[in-house]
Amino acid sequence: MKFNIVIRTLVLSTMTAAFTACASTRPPESAGEYLDDSVITTRAKSLLAEDNFFKSFQIGVETYQGVVQLSGFVDSQTTSDKAYEFVKSVKGVRSIKNNLIVK
Repeated sequence: MKFNIVIRTLVLSTMTAAFTACASTRPPESAGEYLDDSVITTRAKSLLAEDNFFKSFQIGVETYQGVVQLSGFVDSQTTSDKAYEFVKSVKGVRSIKNNLIVK
């Protein structure tokens, strides 16, 4: 009885370790890339926050290796497109993943 529990625990632990080892991860960023990304994120958030039009929306901004991801909810496709255009103007932005959802 105890032997079966020990075997099952070992098998489960081995499987968990195998799946975790196979999980994809992003390549590590250098300190410079991390700093650049944080500057891009800060500038994009500031640009959106300064505009009265966007103050009523909660738009999330994340950046990884110059790729900006926009997330959150907006009221129309026009608002989503306008946010995209605002962020596109930030220096250092390579591309934008516009994941804003129109409610």
